Amino acid sequence: MFIAIIGGGASGLAAALSARESLDNRVTVFERQNRVARKLLVTGNGRCNLTNRNASPDDYHGADPAFAGPALYRFGPEDTLRWFASLGLVTRTEPSGRVYPLSDTALSVADVLRLALEARGGEINCALPIAAAEKKGDKFLLTGPLGETFQADRLIIACGGAAGARVGGVCSGYELLRAFGHGCTALRPALVQLKTDNLWTRPMKGVRTQAALTLERDGTVLDAAFGEVQFTDYGLTGPGAYDLSRAASLAGDGCTVCLRLLPEMDKVDIIDYMATKRDNFSDYKAENILSGALHNAISRTVLRRAQIPQEARLWALSDGALEQIADVLCRFELPLHGTLGFDDAQVTAGGVETVGFDPETMESRLVPGLYACGEVLDVDGDCGGYNLQWAWSSGRLAGLAAGGLLEAMP
Repeated sequence: MFIAIIGGGASGLAAALSARESLDNRVTVFERQNRVARKLLVTGNGRCNLTNRNASPDDYHGADPAFAGPALYRFGPEDTLRWFASLGLVTRTEPSGRVYPLSDTALSVADVLRLALEARGGEINCALPIAAAEKKGDKFLLTGPLGETFQADRLIIACGGAAGARVGGVCSGYELLRAFGHGCTALRPALVQLKTDNLWTRPMKGVRTQAALTLERDGTVLDAAFGEVQFTDYGLTGPGAYDLSRAASLAGDGCTVCLRLLPEMDKVDIIDYMATKRDNFSDYKAENILSGALHNAISRTVLRRAQIPQEARLWALSDGALEQIADVLCRFELPLHGTLGFDDAQVTAGGVETVGFDPETMESRLVPGLYACGEVLDVDGDCGGYNLQWAWSSGRLAGLAAGGLLEAMP
């Protein structure tokens, strides 16, 4: 049986390797770029956060988040790590559950996938975008950019999403599946930087800190996140900001991002900390009242927002002044101006409607023999390895199902 896979990214390579577990299956990957796994190479800042050992269906979003469940249950993080170990990849796990290659480079992940597929006799055709695909009788007919045609018994669409256009994000998968009658939701950037009023973020450009974040409109909390944020000249980046970005891209105008800058301490604890500092180091300048708790650039910015003179001595700060500082630390408010776009996004929120696919096999309910996996579908995960886990889980499920090997899956 000839299985064609359009897209040589994470889910496409997982599908190809899985289908080729039977030597009766001929497998060909069609990749539009000059090399496979190009987008994979930039994940996790080039380190490739390939999964999260805590991943569960609760970490995923879309019109029907439960759609991700069967693939994740059948091929979860531990199965993924055993699979990669069988391909020769050595990994390490951080306390957060995030898993990286021991080499700390995404190239190791891309290499083991490519080399394993080549060793198993899978074919990779790079720089060969598929312009159109249709089903004629019981065969799929694929058309290349110069009008060349390829025929397949099974077809897996693994083109990825619109995010990360500079490294391979495309909309071709949506278009190919629309041609087969599948619908597509609205597309939005996710796991992307937040644009805010930069009056207060610009002085802290490049500084990182842990924070609790909420997205609010008129006092109502729309979403919440916790994690590292980095201040920029346009707003916020970092995992904490990324986790809020999906809701931010949907929220529209009139929203505020609120940061709790000492998330492990409540307001009373913060005031007590500063009062002790005042008692013990009364001749310190006010700009040093948060030294030892926060980066100096954050401390200075907080004092400016609280309207406390930097040069004032601690002995001169009243209890009311300490409360003003604590209020800013507990609610550091930044008016939201949206997010950066698809070029900067790590993931696409939205995609091909999952109602048209069987979650137990990734096969189309409309076109027998047609499968889809990965980011092209309306499934996206939180920041921290969850989206690559979906790529491995859905890709492996699609590849085994297309190859008639589903019983081999855990």
